[in-house]
Amino acid sequence: MEGVIEWISRHLLTCPSRYFLHLDCPGCGLQRSILALLQGDVEGSFRLYPATLPMIFTFIFTALHLKYDFKNGALIIKCSYILTVAVIITFYIYKILNHKIF
Repeated sequence: MEGVIEWISRHLLTCPSRYFLHLDCPGCGLQRSILALLQGDVEGSFRLYPATLPMIFTFIFTALHLKYDFKNGALIIKCSYILTVAVIITFYIYKILNHKIF
């Protein structure tokens, strides 16, 4: 697993917004956050991109709902999407207000 993580860390995609405009986009930090999560650093993952865990929950729950058709699954998915988007927007506004998007 260590070799896979090392390979991934050397091949992260460059954010077009950051590359061309020198500004972070609302998704900047997601790749590094997932990489930290794969290494077992949940706190570091949260610091890099707080929406990673809600996003992963949403994807996993959606896949399980498609397979098992939970009774209130659609409502849970909608709420999960709303929570994830709210975390992304809140974190991005926080970065803007604290001048951390450069």
